Amino acid sequence: MKRISLAIALGCAAMAAQAADKAPTAQQSKMVTCNKDAGDKKGDERKAFMKDCLAAKPAAAAVSATPQQQRMKTCNADAKGKKGDERKAFMKECLSVKG
Repeated sequence: MKRISLAIALGCAAMAAQAADKAPTAQQSKMVTCNKDAGDKKGDERKAFMKDCLAAKPAAAAVSATPQQQRMKTCNADAKGKKGDERKAFMKECLSVKG
């Protein structure tokens, strides 16, 4: 019985150590920031603040599309109305165009 308990404890410790090595996700980072900004709000006021804070989108200036993302957006708009193989061929050609 002690061996099983020891094995479980070691397994849990290993999982905890592995989880500590990973960088926080964007949502986790947002949660930390919102918690800090909530300060000493309590009850419904805190709940409402956290809901708004976590639902907020990042500022447009903070999010800039890469050239590839911009090209994808343009090609998607140009492919409107195309379906199936026609769309696939169009997107392949559009995304592979240089410049």
